[in-house]
Amino acid sequence: MTVTLDGLRRSPNALAPHYSRFDVGGDRILLSGHSHQAWPDVAEDGLLECFADAAAAVDGKWALAEAKVDQVRDGYRRFLGDPGGEVALGLNTHDLIVKLLSCLDLRRRPRVVTTEGEFHSLRRQLDRLAEEGLEVVRVPVEPVDTLAERLAAEVDDRTAMVGVSAVLFMTAQIVPGLVAVAEACERHGADLLVDAYHALGTVVFDVHELGLESAWVTGGGYKYLQLGEGNAFLRIPPHRHDVRPAITGWFAEFDLLTTVRDEPHHVAYGSPASRFASGTYDPASAYRGARVFGFLADQGLTPELLHESYQHQLGVLAAAFDALDLPSDVIDRDRTAPIEGLGGFLSLVAPHAGEVRAGLTERGVLTDSRGDRLRVGPAPYLSDRQLEAGMAVIGEVATELVGPESTAARRR
Repeated sequence: MTVTLDGLRRSPNALAPHYSRFDVGGDRILLSGHSHQAWPDVAEDGLLECFADAAAAVDGKWALAEAKVDQVRDGYRRFLGDPGGEVALGLNTHDLIVKLLSCLDLRRRPRVVTTEGEFHSLRRQLDRLAEEGLEVVRVPVEPVDTLAERLAAEVDDRTAMVGVSAVLFMTAQIVPGLVAVAEACERHGADLLVDAYHALGTVVFDVHELGLESAWVTGGGYKYLQLGEGNAFLRIPPHRHDVRPAITGWFAEFDLLTTVRDEPHHVAYGSPASRFASGTYDPASAYRGARVFGFLADQGLTPELLHESYQHQLGVLAAAFDALDLPSDVIDRDRTAPIEGLGGFLSLVAPHAGEVRAGLTERGVLTDSRGDRLRVGPAPYLSDRQLEAGMAVIGEVATELVGPESTAARRR
């Protein structure tokens, strides 16, 4: 049975019964959808199936696990709009990004272009490599409307790769016009890596419609897709199927282990996706992920419906926040960024964001904070009433931090 936007809006939410283990319809309000979403109950069934297969098949479980891995790959292909795409899986995006970096000819092209707003998996690694001599060009994210253009202008024949997010993890702003970066990379022979972690499940991200056929795309299901840990992916562009990662695990030649080697010390690789494999992995993540992707399909939670739901929910949160009429120096939001330009959460600016988050947690409203940003993340299993109630608690906590009299004086 598929759900509708109206079913997602009402209270109780039409999806909520499928999340009984996380109790999404109970007293606490999970506005942590941009960080850790609730898992549907079928995720637990996947974990139990994983144990049962291991108990029954012992070492023969790997063929059963690979079938689940293929289902997870197919799930990502649907959300990427890339049904025939090569998709590698990994424990996390950092694992896959490091392998990608090891494919690049950094001796000849010792330059990487990125933004000041990338998630830590890329940001930290590039900062460390810069300490070792890699030239890293960091482009400011604001104004976001010209970010793609400014990134494209930095690409030259010494550039090995450009790394950019489709949706910025601090502000939820969608980066428009990434095709310009792809075209610049194609002209200069550089690789483009698009981090779609905050895009998949919140906006419609079709690599072909966006003109990103030549791009590497990474992300994972820990957040909006509800797959849990251990389900990261890397989409390999067609012209790079023959890459040879220098950081490589023995599963990258798993398909070749039964063949006789003519050159014992030659490092061979299997299929394009398997080239990014590591070693023995915990198949529980694939079992859980396969079940959840199946659940999303059964419920009719397409990229289009999910985007429509997030746009509606962000509108509800923004309207509820504006109605609080809180002092802008206590907590505020960027009203120059339209709702249609955002991904899956509302980023509120608060000098004491960490204290606000702690106060919310004490009251059963879960969010998170990064620096002076309080990130408020809805999810498709929450009703409009829960969103409004959660925002009301944010108003209470923010007011208590400075005192009601001070709040009233600041409004004046």
